[in-house]
Amino acid sequence: MGAVHLMLLLLILVLLSSSLAFLYKFWWGPRQFQRAMKLQGIRGPSYRLFHGTNKEAMEMKDQARKSTMDLSHDIFPKTLPHLHAWIQLYGSVFLNWFGTQPQIVVSDPDLIREILTNKDGAYPKTRTRYFLKKLLGDGLVVAEGDKWIRVRKLANHAFHGDCLKDMFTVMVASVESMLEKWQNRAAGEEIDVSGEFKSLTSEVISRTAFGSSYIEGRMIFDLLTKLGMIISRNTLTIRHFVKTKDEIEADRIKQLLHSAVMKIVEKRENEMKSGESTSFGSDFLGSLLKAHHDGDQSRSISAEDIVDECKTFYFTGQDTTSALLSWTTLLLAIDTNWQEKARQEVVGIFGRDKPTSDGVAKLKIVNMILYESLRLYGPVSSIQRRIERKVKLGKFEFPADMLINIPVQALHQNPDLWGKDAHLFRPERFTKGLAKATDGIPTAFLGFGFGPRMCVGMNFAINEAKIALSMILQRYKFTLSPNYVHAPDIVLTTQPSRGVQILLQTL
Repeated sequence: MGAVHLMLLLLILVLLSSSLAFLYKFWWGPRQFQRAMKLQGIRGPSYRLFHGTNKEAMEMKDQARKSTMDLSHDIFPKTLPHLHAWIQLYGSVFLNWFGTQPQIVVSDPDLIREILTNKDGAYPKTRTRYFLKKLLGDGLVVAEGDKWIRVRKLANHAFHGDCLKDMFTVMVASVESMLEKWQNRAAGEEIDVSGEFKSLTSEVISRTAFGSSYIEGRMIFDLLTKLGMIISRNTLTIRHFVKTKDEIEADRIKQLLHSAVMKIVEKRENEMKSGESTSFGSDFLGSLLKAHHDGDQSRSISAEDIVDECKTFYFTGQDTTSALLSWTTLLLAIDTNWQEKARQEVVGIFGRDKPTSDGVAKLKIVNMILYESLRLYGPVSSIQRRIERKVKLGKFEFPADMLINIPVQALHQNPDLWGKDAHLFRPERFTKGLAKATDGIPTAFLGFGFGPRMCVGMNFAINEAKIALSMILQRYKFTLSPNYVHAPDIVLTTQPSRGVQILLQTL
């Protein structure tokens, strides 16, 4: 009986210990943390058992997603309604919860500058969650340390300088191919440019970065689109013990993506082996393969790294630039005065000839328009970081392992930073350049990020957008179709969820 009593006592102690651990993790710990933050003046929506603030946020997002909005550029309440509402209630620094994980939301530009500059390495990238990891793996967007430095160098080489000039001809040819199809449309026929721009940017990134055609990469883009939808609807979902349908589908898509990318990789390697080519090529895929076959282990990358980088660049090269072109076209379709100013500049530089690299560099008005489009409808809606160790940020102190969320739209549409007309399309803000427009507050504009992790494809995307807009403006005037429905949404990036329908008039 003594042994039985001892076993029973041990079982009770184990159950008690587990219960206390459970209680601390899911209730007492978060409540104590909330109190500690409140002592520093940091408030926020109340923590709820298991869900944190996720359930409340999801309800607000679902409600906003079901509704359309007037033709206003004040999209923050529509795309991120929970963050918009909580900033109004709790200020520029507040606490919310991803389940039991505390997250600080920061929209103060001075604090953001310290976070994104990250001089002492205290604010690395967040650890990629389950669904997003299927897309990005451990690629450039999320990599840290030596690995990030190695791949960043490869990307810098592939998307800058002479390599970028070599891509110029491909960009022009791809836009010309798109516009040739437009010629077959009847005068005044409605066209959804968001779909057109997705095909265009898919073609451009396929040909410039991977030496393949859109047809070869079409399966990859289709899979990335499906995976993007899964990721978006699970942004605030907490994983459980049993796999959901979305988790099973995401696993399947990851395997298909791996196979599709490896086919393109193997084709390039076989060309080298068979003597069809004397090198792996000077594009991004060629740079990756050179690094993969490098005998120096300190510089080499694995086959899985190649797949991760290809997925990342296929997605970012298509998704962000197509969104930029779609929103810019919307803005110019609404404001035909700025459309005409841009057209006059384009025709003044190129006439009716194809754009040139030197000419594109002289496009000041088009550049202003693109910056204003990025401010109002920036593809990246928020930037995530985590706190590596105990830090002092401004007047606040934060422990390690907290998350940081920087809502870009909160900065881009802040009247205190951009004036009372912050929600209006005013490209003249950028007449004297980006630095003057932000009035000495560089983190007021985060169209391409800030600090050492700024988007490596910034010049690539701007060049592609300038070429596409120039060639469209040379041939067409356009207005917004009465069938257009204004429903901006975040599907990984800020997208026109119901397309951008315009009416073309041939010049």
